[in-house]
Amino acid sequence: MNLKNIFTVAILSVFSFSCNNILSEKTVKGPNIVFIMTDDHAYQAISTYNSGLISTPNIDRIAEEGIRFDRAYVTNSICAPSRAVILTGKFSHLNGVTGNSQTFDGSQPTFPKILQENGYQTALVGKWHLKSHPTGFDYWNVLPGQGDYYSPDFIKQGKDTVYSGYVTDVITDLSIEWLENRDENKPFCLMVQHKAPHRSWMPDIQNLDLFNDRDFEFPSNFNDDLEGKEALQDGRALTIKDVLQTDFDFKIPFDSLNGAGREWFYNEYQDNLNRLSPEGRKKWDDSYRKEAIAYDSLKNDPEKLVKWKFQRYMEDYLRCVMSVDESIGEISQWLKNNDMDQNTVIIYTSDQGMFLGEHGFFDKRLMYEETFRTPLIIKYPEHIKKGLVTTELVQNLDIAPTILDIAGAKIPDDMQGEPLRTIWEDVDPNWRDEVYYHYYEKGFLVPPHYGVRTDRYKLIHFYDPVDTWEFYDLEVDPNEMNNLYWDASCQQTIEELKSELIELKLKYKLPEE
Repeated sequence: MNLKNIFTVAILSVFSFSCNNILSEKTVKGPNIVFIMTDDHAYQAISTYNSGLISTPNIDRIAEEGIRFDRAYVTNSICAPSRAVILTGKFSHLNGVTGNSQTFDGSQPTFPKILQENGYQTALVGKWHLKSHPTGFDYWNVLPGQGDYYSPDFIKQGKDTVYSGYVTDVITDLSIEWLENRDENKPFCLMVQHKAPHRSWMPDIQNLDLFNDRDFEFPSNFNDDLEGKEALQDGRALTIKDVLQTDFDFKIPFDSLNGAGREWFYNEYQDNLNRLSPEGRKKWDDSYRKEAIAYDSLKNDPEKLVKWKFQRYMEDYLRCVMSVDESIGEISQWLKNNDMDQNTVIIYTSDQGMFLGEHGFFDKRLMYEETFRTPLIIKYPEHIKKGLVTTELVQNLDIAPTILDIAGAKIPDDMQGEPLRTIWEDVDPNWRDEVYYHYYEKGFLVPPHYGVRTDRYKLIHFYDPVDTWEFYDLEVDPNEMNNLYWDASCQQTIEELKSELIELKLKYKLPEE
């Protein structure tokens, strides 16, 4: 080799070494991100938000070491649309998923794809619920559809797999397994997405007796007669009293009902039980046989029966929440044991909130606070002051830009959310004054509706097939019992909110009605 070639090789070697060092330095500096999302987890069922219902020490610890958002809202309170908004940072009408029936277009930009482009390794474990296969992930292992609580099926990188055990534990174990086998030279973003506590609230077998000693009190507005809520008069289709199934939801053995119940619920109920091990099935039968006896003793007493239904709903729902909190504790402990807790951002949220008896309801969909609002907690060591609490109006729309901002990646101009850093660093005195909501489906006879919420007021427009409005002054009526839309003293405020709705539709590029 002549002198010129030797010199060229030397220069290239130095250049290569320098570039590798630069790339390595870039990736090492990026914080790891663990995004944990549950399904239908009410903020009321987290003790950092509400200490009177349940103790969730592991979720609480994230709040104690980070920031808790007390006014975090969704753009569309239903599972698939919420997930699509989180991935894209865009409202439902732009990301193409306005309801659970649509298939998510995986070719569109998402924050995991952008993270990959910026040197991150990405993984997704758990509930996907978007019909298409996940894109933008180096590893994915997801539940098909809604998924099962016991011995769940998974789709691992496109291949069917079945795991024994309880779904929350399986998702936790798979997440930790991925952490242990990841590429340690790259920062990572791991999305841990639980099925729990989604209907029909089937607990871990070891938790079947939890809360048997509790007598849950009705929320103060449980017996809402829905006066002034014209859109909800048709069928009262979200009520615990009228809708929940004795076998599917309350776990009363089907043979005790003498054949009563709808076929779909019966088949689903049996499929869930058939996934239990013989030992698990025996514990299940022993536990719920007691409930069948109680049901038979009061089924002809309407007042006692509705109390029993509420009690049963709360018991199983909170039992599922307990498993989620234990899962978060395991993942947090793994990070600590591996000296990664100080360089890892933890984000906890749910795809939406949930009614726990408010207005007599279960489920979600409505723009009322309990389901419009969702938990959101972020721990970012050395960047977020411990124990912060904010009442700024934020949305799941803000999650994608926030994650990209944390990772140091460029936020696309067409993302409609805003990075939340400006809140925890207190650098933007002009944060938004209102949030926009739009529900498109007609599930459970809930009409499509849209609306605006400000610091004090909420205006909702229900349409198709009804055409009716609701207006609430949340300062004097936080439980949303009194629709003041026709109150003469409120008309100026209502007109101002209608003007605000027009501006929000333009801002978020809503199609003309």
